[in-house]
Amino acid sequence: MQNLQGIIRKSTNNVTNQWEKLGYIANDLANLNTTGYKGVRFEQMLQEDGYLTGAVRTDHSQGSVRITSNPFDVAIDGAGYIPVFSKTGEVAYTRDGSLKQGKNGYLVTSDDWIVGNGIQIPANCYKFTIKPNGDVIAFDTKDAIGKRIGNIPLVRFACPEGLEQAGMNKMIPTEESGEPMLVKEHLCFKQNNLENSNVNVYSAVNDMLRMNASMLASTRMMKVVDDMYNKGINIRE
Repeated sequence: MQNLQGIIRKSTNNVTNQWEKLGYIANDLANLNTTGYKGVRFEQMLQEDGYLTGAVRTDHSQGSVRITSNPFDVAIDGAGYIPVFSKTGEVAYTRDGSLKQGKNGYLVTSDDWIVGNGIQIPANCYKFTIKPNGDVIAFDTKDAIGKRIGNIPLVRFACPEGLEQAGMNKMIPTEESGEPMLVKEHLCFKQNNLENSNVNVYSAVNDMLRMNASMLASTRMMKVVDDMYNKGINIRE
């Protein structure tokens, strides 16, 4: 048998979990147009003691691929991530293939992280192509024979759901995800394309409306119990 304080405590815990889930849903909607973004879900479970608990899971399903006609854009068609390095030596992994030519001609992400081991595009480069296996081929002139100047690596994880979001559309490995494994033979890269976010806007909006209604009901229940608690105190006095 529960007392009023116990009911209020459980209701507060449940509302806090619902509010956290609402935040994840709102974040998904905010990143609807973010290249390569993977939506998250908040799985909830009602424990035997009446407390609501949950776990955050990332949806690693493939997003749709759109044509951009920009040679610096590359989509990953399949599982895997591109390893990128910051100026300070940090390592992260991303599916955001909206690349550009950075300082000294190196291929970098939109926020200037170096792709792979460093792929330097020559200053006199007429054009370059990115092969499905990640090889980057540079051409000096229109009719010149291409020269391989590097390779965009692709890595995979034993448990991608264990990856932790690091901000700026990047992931970092954890003990649960395991160490990155280099994929040596693949045909996953698509130049002149970008992967869209895999967020389902209709599902996200539906979840947000349901969560809003659930939170309203929970807070009203807390108000009713709080009023009963105050009346009980007044009777005793």
